[in-house]
Amino acid sequence: MTIIKKYGGSIALLVLLMALFEIATDLTGWLEPVLFPGLVKILPELKRSFPKLLQGLVNSFGLLLPSYALALVLGIGGGLLVGFCGRLRTILMPIFRGVSPIPPTMLIPYAIAILPTFWLSSAFIIFAGAFWPILMGTIHGVTLLEERYLDNASALGLGGFRLMRKVIFPGALPMIFSGAGMALVFSFILLTVAEMFGAKAGMGHFIQYYADFSDYPKVLAGMLFMSLVIVLIMELFDLLQKRLLHWTGKR
Repeated sequence: MTIIKKYGGSIALLVLLMALFEIATDLTGWLEPVLFPGLVKILPELKRSFPKLLQGLVNSFGLLLPSYALALVLGIGGGLLVGFCGRLRTILMPIFRGVSPIPPTMLIPYAIAILPTFWLSSAFIIFAGAFWPILMGTIHGVTLLEERYLDNASALGLGGFRLMRKVIFPGALPMIFSGAGMALVFSFILLTVAEMFGAKAGMGHFIQYYADFSDYPKVLAGMLFMSLVIVLIMELFDLLQKRLLHWTGKR
């Protein structure tokens, strides 16, 4: 009952959208049948392609997880350092604000030219897209920390690494999660882009491969599968966030 209560509205809206799509495709043919095959073609292709899509999921995660993990480590570590050190923040923030809006896709030709393999080029593009939201979110989390927390920590004699671990990092954690969630969404978007060049497998490669052959039932089946994976991953991320930020009292 809890699941139905929580997701009932989303399920109802999804059913409505699917019904409208079915009306516009199989039932009436309002949409171009080649580009927009109906569910009677998409769902069987999803079933037939499921083993291949699962293998693509494994390959995609082999690319996404190391890139995202490195962005987490460097983004949080660098953000804590820059956010806490006022002098360093004054020097670097104008540069960060100038560089961070550059779309990672603009870096694809340079990544291919400089890095030795397509895998490293793809991983770099995903890393570049995930790094900036995490870094900036961490910096803002540190700078927005209430002064009274630092005053209380100073009164207790906390300093150095203990201050960072017990006060600054927990205080900045809500903003860190905000940046990390945004970075995770960007990572999935860039994963699809990155797998479209040089990849031999993966969810993005699956979609691009069949798009090149105009096999749109398989293309839409791949997009549907990828959407379900992203929804599941983001739900797990939200559960982790709620567990680690239970002290904030937010739901």
